[in-house]
Amino acid sequence: MKIVIAGSSGLIGTELVKSLRQDGHEVIRLVRRKPVASTEVFWDPAKGEIDATSLAGSEVFINLAGAGVGDHRWTRKYKQLILSSRVDSTSLLARTAAQVKPKVFIAGSAIGWYGDTADTAVDESAGPGTGFLADVVVAWEAAAGPAKDAGIRVVHARTGLVAAKNGGAWARLLPLFKLGVGGKLGSGNQYWSFISLRDEISALKFLITQESVSGPVNLTAPNPATNAQVTRAMSKVFKRLAIFPVPAFALKAVLGEFSQEVLGSARVLPKVLLDSGFKFQDADIESAMRTLAAK
Repeated sequence: MKIVIAGSSGLIGTELVKSLRQDGHEVIRLVRRKPVASTEVFWDPAKGEIDATSLAGSEVFINLAGAGVGDHRWTRKYKQLILSSRVDSTSLLARTAAQVKPKVFIAGSAIGWYGDTADTAVDESAGPGTGFLADVVVAWEAAAGPAKDAGIRVVHARTGLVAAKNGGAWARLLPLFKLGVGGKLGSGNQYWSFISLRDEISALKFLITQESVSGPVNLTAPNPATNAQVTRAMSKVFKRLAIFPVPAFALKAVLGEFSQEVLGSARVLPKVLLDSGFKFQDADIESAMRTLAAK
């Protein structure tokens, strides 16, 4: 298949491109610089520019583009970038999909949709929560409207916390943990709805082929773990004692408004994936940590 991917240089995109090419697919990467290969096509989401003719014949569109949520303090300017980078890229690809007519548009999304769920388990049937990230995800998913209106199967891939060494939350946690200062964050009772990187890639590939699946799909392991459980699993796998918890006030001082998301709880279940027959390789946090440690 000819598959178009935006956000191909990020943590998930890099692995997805490699995996799809190993499977024999033709992968076209959307880039914001001058293309240097026949497998690259220029685009500029902020300006609404893309060479749609170069994407003719594509069967799959995948959008993973968006400014990193935890990369900077949430200034007013950066919060606007978090929103615009997602909405602009999704909107442009959705409009382009309406012209090119791929079989499916997998639009990146996030479990931020649900806001803070505390101890309550939620699945794809739950409505949006409250807070900045929830508002962002609502607008993000709405931006895919033109593709849906054109009759294209649209999947909103609501990704959780990706367990990987090279990016995401664990890339920051591991160095601290190995020094013994990566203890529980705040109370430790907040739920982290995680997914191993290999399950994330497998799930995205699964969604390409599942013609009966559309709408929101949670890409999270079936057994969300509390932050304290995550800490214990990491201690066991990496054989490190994390004896110094990080108090909430310290996180707020360092992370600012983003600390609310770190200390918040999201107990999210992947009902659509499970009901569709997807098999997780890392269904619990210890398995995910062992996979991470082996990479």
